Amino acid sequence: MSDIIQLLPDAVANQIAAGEVVQRPASAVKELVENAIDSGADKIQLILKDAGKALIQVIDNGCGMSITDARMCFERHATSKIRKADDLFAIRTMGFRGEAMASIAAIAQVEMKTRRHEDELGTCICIEGSEVMSQDACATSGGTSISVKNLFYNTPARRNFLKSNSVELRHIIDEFQRVALAHPQIFFTMHHEGQEVYHLPAAQLKQRIVHLFGNSYNQRLVPVEEDTTIIKLRGFIGKPEFAKRTRGEQFFFVNNRFIRDNYLNHAVMTAFEELLPEDTYPLYVLFIDIDPSKIDINVHPTKTEIKYQDEKAIYAIIRSAIKRSLGRYNITPTLDFDQENSIEHLITHKPLEQITPPGITFNPDFNPFNTDEKKPAVRQSSSYQEFNNPYKSGIPQNWETLYEISKQEKEQHQPEILPDHSFEVNSEAVSKPSERQLFQIHNRYILSQIKSGFMLINQQAAHERILYERFLQQLQNHSGTSQQSLFPQTVTLNGSDFALLKELMPDIKALGFDIREFGKNTVVVDGVPADVNQGSEHQLLEHLLEGFKNNLAILKLDKRDTLARTLARNAATKAGTQLSLEEMNLLIDQLFACQMPNLALNGKPVISTFTLNELADRFEK
Repeated sequence: MSDIIQLLPDAVANQIAAGEVVQRPASAVKELVENAIDSGADKIQLILKDAGKALIQVIDNGCGMSITDARMCFERHATSKIRKADDLFAIRTMGFRGEAMASIAAIAQVEMKTRRHEDELGTCICIEGSEVMSQDACATSGGTSISVKNLFYNTPARRNFLKSNSVELRHIIDEFQRVALAHPQIFFTMHHEGQEVYHLPAAQLKQRIVHLFGNSYNQRLVPVEEDTTIIKLRGFIGKPEFAKRTRGEQFFFVNNRFIRDNYLNHAVMTAFEELLPEDTYPLYVLFIDIDPSKIDINVHPTKTEIKYQDEKAIYAIIRSAIKRSLGRYNITPTLDFDQENSIEHLITHKPLEQITPPGITFNPDFNPFNTDEKKPAVRQSSSYQEFNNPYKSGIPQNWETLYEISKQEKEQHQPEILPDHSFEVNSEAVSKPSERQLFQIHNRYILSQIKSGFMLINQQAAHERILYERFLQQLQNHSGTSQQSLFPQTVTLNGSDFALLKELMPDIKALGFDIREFGKNTVVVDGVPADVNQGSEHQLLEHLLEGFKNNLAILKLDKRDTLARTLARNAATKAGTQLSLEEMNLLIDQLFACQMPNLALNGKPVISTFTLNELADRFEK
């Protein structure tokens, strides 16, 4: 029997390795830009076409390469970063394995021009599918220019797995933002389809954050700095009131390398405990400088995971440093027992002779026993007047004590009656608007009498259900109506959100938005859907995009369904809003016209019913 184990050809081995190193265009962008940083460049340009599928070009002014190095860099495990295994524990460069260039060359058509600054001529190499097509001398500027064309051209199965251009562009922007944040001292530019997406001059970290995410972030940042014998921590965190429902703006860097670490993220979230709204996540850009010998970065092919020798100490340092920053900049409430800030400091002490007693005035003609005078009329609220009030003489003076007595009896003697969540809408049970008796409870629930008893409607959940089904129908029929703004609003987004908005633009316009592009990362909102209040277009778009990303990541719903669900939650009448009788009637009519009136967007019931038998049982026990 012949031998069956064979050594794979280099081209096949490189394609297999590329499956781990280069998963999508964003992976190739990350590797090429990190190589440019390792070359010592202070100016890096990124040029894209077709979201990186047709062209990824990275131009830098780094050290460049000699003729031999230019050819050697495309071999597997060829690197200038390490010489022996011990060097892995002293790594401060971005790359070290020597797999990226070989992997990219195996699945694309690559052209590289490079020249050292001391050389007169440079080198031009063309490679297709790991095969060197040409290598010639050429005139080029100092540094390196690498063009990756037709990514995955020889692996069509991998190319078919790629998403739409807008999705792939968002992944590239994410990688670009991480590298740009880690190196604010480097000048970065990014162009896509001939348009400049980012222009980031060398600046301090705070200016780099503002350049990437928008001018509004200038007021959101709180500095963090801590210097210990274990780590040096620096960076910025966001104020709690600006927390978002997605995790997109959370960045950890260890020795300027972006990492993902749930354990350290938990340290940050613990520091924000009781300061954040429910299901929201704060912004943070934190840099950890640590001795390379105390970490292991050779854990994952993407190099985004790190092992630490003393992670518990790092956890405690991060948590305490963030808590201190929140307290130092008056983000968290503090108690100051100094004399100058006490209550006594607010009291003005005057001499006794300057104190004047308060004056007392009275009506000498007032006679409490005079029954001929007209008594002041008792003013009733409009909602109260809608009920048939048996007390014709007004509200009893002891109504508050009656409420307290009934409340105490309920707590002591009566068990809680659970509402029937399996309620099915019966059109015969719902009275006509002219016959309804409605009352709004705490501006949150609507009480309506029905033939079998009464029902309670969650007004916010009901309005969300109404708008959701309406928006879903508008998306299917492209029938959304728009109300034009008197003064169009200009909205500037960060690069990732702008790319997402462009992807959703057809569906957003179908809902009734009148939006047009207006330069780099900027749109003009000329109109909003008729069901949405005007005046907060910037906040509405931000919440719409954040909610869309959150729902898409958690619920895994269809794009249109996610968009309709997100807009409905943002546009619905919130709990605590007072409604008129006409508004309550309209809300009930629209709710019972829905296909699923008793199902809220979160899966919980909208309506709870209480029958007359249940009420009778309460008074008989």
